[in-house]
Amino acid sequence: MKRLTLSLVAALTATAPASAQTGVDLALVLAVDMSGSMDEGEHALQRGGYVAAIRSPEVWAAIRAGAHQRIAVSYLEWAGAASQVVVIDWRLIDSADAARAFADDLEASPLSRIRGTSISGAIDYARTMVESSGYEPWRKVIDISGDGANNRGRPVAEARDAAVARGVTINGLPIILRTAFAEGDLARYYADCVIGGPGAFALPVRAEAEMADAIRRKLVQEIAGLPPPAIPAQAGPPADCLIGERIRRLYLDP
Repeated sequence: MKRLTLSLVAALTATAPASAQTGVDLALVLAVDMSGSMDEGEHALQRGGYVAAIRSPEVWAAIRAGAHQRIAVSYLEWAGAASQVVVIDWRLIDSADAARAFADDLEASPLSRIRGTSISGAIDYARTMVESSGYEPWRKVIDISGDGANNRGRPVAEARDAAVARGVTINGLPIILRTAFAEGDLARYYADCVIGGPGAFALPVRAEAEMADAIRRKLVQEIAGLPPPAIPAQAGPPADCLIGERIRRLYLDP
């Protein structure tokens, strides 16, 4: 009888539905801008912010508060339309130790140096990552950071709408550390042209000292699925979602 019981348990385990093995509260792609418009110090500051956030007890508490108490995370660095580097592929974070291991591996990985700014390329690439992750998430999120407007690849609004149509939410971390953003208000651009989907939000970073705290707060909010922060109504016309492409054309052919 004991052998039969053990055999039955093994058979049931082998035939358990995939969702029992791969269900997670969130599949999250951290899509991080590594274009040449930011210097090495800014790249390192950004990477350090993600490392510190993933190690933080606040992030683990947000994961632990979920129904499955686990999420799947990947870390993607991007620049031009065909310039994406998967620094850490999908990793299950189901304990504080797993979160620390992810952060340790991220900290030890070399920084990419790639050219161009294609937010649309990053969104398209990240969407395929989500759809082939092997997990069955309750929520699917692409987390885009960047310091400029899309200027290569297809229009960013097209990529955003395609991802949202597939059930993916896109959140943004517009990095506004310099005043020479020729395309106008980057926070407005992200709000109007980049983010989308249920609960989407953008959290601007306007000073180096804000970076680590902003990344931590952003991760906690999207892991916990909290309502987006209230954004005051903005006067004036919406952002030009093709402004980056127009600026680049003027630069190439004045």
